[in-house]
Amino acid sequence: MKILMVIVDGMADRSVDGTTPLKSARTPNLDLLSEMGINGIMDTIRPGIRPGSDTAHLSILGYDPFQYYTGRGPIEACGAGIEVRPGDIAFRVNFATVEGDGSVFDKRVVDRRAGRIQDKEELVKAVNEGVKLEGIELILGNASGHRAALVLRGGNLSDRITDSDPKSEGDKVKRVVALEPEAEHTARVVNEFIERSHAILDSHPLNEERAKNGLPKANVLLLRGVGKAVHVPKFHERYGMRMAVIAGTTLIKGIGRLVGADVIENERFTGSKNTDLDLKVKTALKSLETLDFVLLHIKAPDEFGHDGDFEGKKDFIEKVDSAFEAFTSLNFSEICLTVLSDHTTPVSVKDHTADPVPVMIVCEGVRRDDVKHFNEFSVYRGGLCRIKGMDLMNILLDLTGKSKKFGA
Repeated sequence: MKILMVIVDGMADRSVDGTTPLKSARTPNLDLLSEMGINGIMDTIRPGIRPGSDTAHLSILGYDPFQYYTGRGPIEACGAGIEVRPGDIAFRVNFATVEGDGSVFDKRVVDRRAGRIQDKEELVKAVNEGVKLEGIELILGNASGHRAALVLRGGNLSDRITDSDPKSEGDKVKRVVALEPEAEHTARVVNEFIERSHAILDSHPLNEERAKNGLPKANVLLLRGVGKAVHVPKFHERYGMRMAVIAGTTLIKGIGRLVGADVIENERFTGSKNTDLDLKVKTALKSLETLDFVLLHIKAPDEFGHDGDFEGKKDFIEKVDSAFEAFTSLNFSEICLTVLSDHTTPVSVKDHTADPVPVMIVCEGVRRDDVKHFNEFSVYRGGLCRIKGMDLMNILLDLTGKSKKFGA
């Protein structure tokens, strides 16, 4: 039996006047699937721990985030297509705009996204070719929009350093500082990289042309989310299944590559709020013909939650439900379906919270419960009761006959 895992990012919410976007939405297909299966609520990490999307996905896939998560940088680097090796340090990167005189650390950030620049390939290439650091290999990888990822490889590198991103416009670029004596060498190397890359970017012909056209220069790299890459067992080694990830966001693609999954890319999967849901669903079902495990990720409800947009979140969940009609006719003796959210993103908070999320499992032989509606107010009555993210893979493996007996 194969497994289809569908994660609707940030779909869960807190009550607003007695309801949530999920409860208010018209979701006949989610409700039908819920009635066909077993339901419950899930703390994706632990009760009371606010998950990031990265730590939540690791936990849901059975990778203890307290062991395998060192920071977002290595995951973003994987998502940008960089081969990340144990011992590397990696960063999330913004192309940004600074103005002022003197050192880059004397200049103020006037646009953290460089006018939301899109075409940065020439700039990435210039940094990779132009910045040389003694004893260190550097790889700058392009990502969507104004984003990129940076990997540094070499001896005596530490992730115990601060960010250079001031996180707000009008502030100066931060000088990276070591958090412990062993990291002082790394801090010096990273500050040297920031200065040298700024010199290359500021005078690059593409940026000169942008300035002539009244566009902000993409003349500095802001670094954050540093992490040291560790060995992560591959999904097929851990579970004996070939896995695919279908997602539009760099972070989730990065998690897929981190665990050795096939990452299926299509430009119609990007643009969270206008992603092609029907194509994603069709691609997921097609992938199950040759693969054992498919993770389908849908981002937009999380963004509506961060925007505080109740109606937008509700309306998009209805679009998701419409696309999920294709799941209602699956052969559940061959495919085990689980649908869940990775964390709660309440419109009232505009950020992730630790509230448990709804989860359902539909497959042959599952103990169907009495739940008939897939929402935060109904699923807690279901037969799964309350589980943790690290429990889910074990449950799916058991239901699909892939688990090993513990004991005689």
